[in-house]
Amino acid sequence: MKKYIFSLALVAMLGFSACDDSLNLDPKDRVSESDYFNTETDLQMFTNPFYNNLLKDEIYKKQSDVYVRRDLSTEMRGGSDRVMPKKGGGGWSWTDLRRMNTLLARADKCPDEAAVTKYKAVTRFFRAYFYFDKVVRFGDVPWYDVELGSSDAALYNARDSRELIMTHMIEDIDFAIANLPEKNAEKSVPYRVTKYAAMALKSRFCLFEGTYRKYHGLNIEGHDYKYYLDQAAAAAKTLIESGQYKLYTTGNPNSDYINLFAAENANMDEYILAIKYDYAMDIRHNATAHATMPTQGSPGLTRKMVNTYLMKDGTRFTDKVGWQEMFFTEETMNRDPRLAQTIRTPGYKRIGQTEVSAPDLSSSVTGYQIAKFVQNPSDYSNQVGRPDMSACDLPVFRYAEVLLNYAEAKAENGTLTQQDLDISINELRDRVGMPHLFMSYANSNPDAYMASEETGFANVSGDNKGVILEVRRERAVELAIEGFRWNDLMRWKAGPCINQPITGMYFPGPGEYDLSGDGVADVILYAEGTARPDAPAGVSVFEINKDIKLTGGNKGYLNAHRDVVRTPFNEGRDYLYPIPPAERSLNKNLTQNPGWNDGLNF
Repeated sequence: MKKYIFSLALVAMLGFSACDDSLNLDPKDRVSESDYFNTETDLQMFTNPFYNNLLKDEIYKKQSDVYVRRDLSTEMRGGSDRVMPKKGGGGWSWTDLRRMNTLLARADKCPDEAAVTKYKAVTRFFRAYFYFDKVVRFGDVPWYDVELGSSDAALYNARDSRELIMTHMIEDIDFAIANLPEKNAEKSVPYRVTKYAAMALKSRFCLFEGTYRKYHGLNIEGHDYKYYLDQAAAAAKTLIESGQYKLYTTGNPNSDYINLFAAENANMDEYILAIKYDYAMDIRHNATAHATMPTQGSPGLTRKMVNTYLMKDGTRFTDKVGWQEMFFTEETMNRDPRLAQTIRTPGYKRIGQTEVSAPDLSSSVTGYQIAKFVQNPSDYSNQVGRPDMSACDLPVFRYAEVLLNYAEAKAENGTLTQQDLDISINELRDRVGMPHLFMSYANSNPDAYMASEETGFANVSGDNKGVILEVRRERAVELAIEGFRWNDLMRWKAGPCINQPITGMYFPGPGEYDLSGDGVADVILYAEGTARPDAPAGVSVFEINKDIKLTGGNKGYLNAHRDVVRTPFNEGRDYLYPIPPAERSLNKNLTQNPGWNDGLNF
C-alpha cells in the first residue's frame, strides 16, 4: 500500500494510518479509507473544511492607504518591519491542496456519478481559489494536481511560472462553471459555491492577472494581459446576463447600502457567496466591536479616502474651493450617500437607535469612524449579552464586485463603451441616487487628485486614463472595508500609495467641536501644557500632542502615526512576499523572490 500525505484533520476524521506500510487490515473501531468516498455525504463532508479554511473571515481588518488602525501593519510600516516568516508561517501552507487532490483522486469510488461531478467541481473551484491566493502572495509557485507520497520527488519541484498556474486555474474554474449547480438548486445558497460563484472568482482572478501583467510590464511566454482581461470581462458579462443577481435596493438611497451589510442573513439577490454567522449557534465575528470599541484597534478611513467620495451632484469634492481645510461637518455635507453609510457623519444614528452619535476619536484613529458592518446593538444582547459582537454574514463575492470587475477589465483593455458603464458602474450609482458616469467626460477631464503622485495613481495613462481613474474611485467607494484594497494596489503597481500621508479629520486649533451636527460640542481639544478644561458629561477632552497628534502642531489633520517610522515602499521587493526560508532549506529548488535576502546561498 502506497503511503500518502494526508492533512491531520483528515487523519483524525477518518482514522487512516499513514505511518506503517505493513498494516493491511482495516481497524474495526474507526472509519477506514476503504469505507470512505462512497456516498454523496462522504464527498460533501470531505469538502466542507474548504469553506472554513480558505474563505477570509476578517475582511474588515485589512489595512491599506485608505483604511488603517492605531497599530500599523508591517506592510504599512515597510522596510525592516517586513521580516522573513518563521518556520510554519508566511502563507506557505499546502494542507488544503493535499485534501483537494485526495478527493479528486478518490471521488470516483462513489457510484453516484452526479455527486462525483458536483464535488469534483466544488473541489476544483477551491483549488483555483487556493492557487489564486498563492499567486497573489508569491508569484510563481509549484503546481500540484495529484496526491504525493512522502518519497515523491515532486515534493522538491521548483516554482512553476504564473502562466502555467493561471492556465490550470482557468481549467479548474471552467470545469466548476460547467458542473456546479445553479443558484436555486441549493437550499443553502449563498453559503455554498455555485456556478455563479465560479464566474465571480474567474472574473476576480483574471482581472488581477491582466492588470498585474499590464502595469508590471510582465511579458511572459503564453497569453498577454489582454487575454486575461477578456476572460475577466467575459465571465462577468455571463453572470450579469444570467439575470440571477441584482443589487439590493428598497428605493432608499440613504439606507440601502448600510442595511445590506448589517443584515443578519446575506441578501440572496446580491450576495453570490457569503460566510454564515449565527448568534444562537455562537458563530460570531467582531466587526461591530472593531468599529466601536477603543480596545479593538481604533480603525478609520483615511482623509485621502474620504476625499475620494464625490459630491452628491457628481462633482469632485477636491474641486471645491478650500477643501483642504474643511472641518468635518462641512466636508461631509452633500456627499455620495455611501460616505454616510460607511462612516459616522453628522446626524448618524446607529441602526436600531434613536439618538445621534458623534464619531468617537478614541475608537477611530482618524476620526472617520466605521459604520459599515455595525449591527443594531439590541438585536442579540438579550440572547448572549454581547451587543458589541456581530452575526451579520460576511461577503465573499457579491454582485457589486462583478459589475466593477466588468467595467475595469473593459476599461483597461480599451474596449469599454458607455453601454458597458450603464450596465455596471451606473447601476451602482443608481442604488444610491448618484449621477451617472459618462465615459467621454471622464476621459476629457481626468481627476487631478486621483492622478496625482501625492494622492493617487501617477502611472495611469492613455486614452482611457480618466475613466480608469473613475472606475478605481467607484471600486474604492463601493468595496470599502471589504478587504480588496491591498491586492488592488499590488496589481496596479501602486505601491507608492503606501507612502502617501495617513491622516484624518482637520482641526483648526484648540477649541470645542460639534461632530454630530446637533449644535452641541462633542469634543474639546486643548493646547499642550495648558489646564484641562471642564467638560459636560459625554464630551471627550483631548490634549493636543499627548492624547491626539496633529500635522501642524496645534492645528491640522489628525496624525496618530506621526512618530511611527515608516520606510518607503520597496518597488523591487514589496509587491511579493518572501518564500519562507525554512521551506527553501527543505527544498533547495525553490528560488527566493526578488529583493528578499534570507541568507541562503542557493
